[in-house]
Amino acid sequence: MELWLTTYRPVGMFEVMEADVALSPAPTAREKLLGAALTLVRTKGFTATSVDDLCRTAGVTKGAFFHHFKSKGELGVAAARHWSEITEALFAAAPYHAPEDPLERVLGYIDFREELLSGALPDCTCFAGTLVQEMFATSPELRAAAEASIAGHAHTLESDIADAMERYGVSGGWTAESLALHTQAVLQGAFILAKAKNDPAVGVESVQHLRRYIELLFSRHPL
Repeated sequence: MELWLTTYRPVGMFEVMEADVALSPAPTAREKLLGAALTLVRTKGFTATSVDDLCRTAGVTKGAFFHHFKSKGELGVAAARHWSEITEALFAAAPYHAPEDPLERVLGYIDFREELLSGALPDCTCFAGTLVQEMFATSPELRAAAEASIAGHAHTLESDIADAMERYGVSGGWTAESLALHTQAVLQGAFILAKAKNDPAVGVESVQHLRRYIELLFSRHPL
């Protein structure tokens, strides 16, 4: 596991894993820089984050930075992959996988995403989504890394959605893949609205609307 506790918290919304983190080995300079990138980019953006900022937050020298990364762009690509590894571990261990009914697993995933929308806004938003909003037109490498992270996470929902479609006899011109990607579109939009309003509650409402939509798709009747 590559999460850690230091004087800063590189991925604040993952405090649920803190007990495991406390047992992790001390991070390397590279890991510190990746963690600093996750914090700073979600807080102030990629362009506004300088190499000096990254080194200062990570507590490493500029020489250490350039030992591990040729450029800030290379760090950004690595940080997107690091983000995917961290989130994969978090979601793989989440309780929504337990129900026998695949639709309950999908709805449990949505509920879990709602739970994560708490605390400071930078901490509960997505590194890949923040990165791609800013850099999609100017850096093909960063755009591709962010897309791989978001689409890769969406892919983890596809089998549960497909099983739910079969179990509930649902069809109609859409696929498990398209619905999985739609969940990510709603979540990324929820993060943007929450930032625009400076209020996580707005994002929570969007996630709740997503839950109602999925229930209706499967002929469930939400409250």
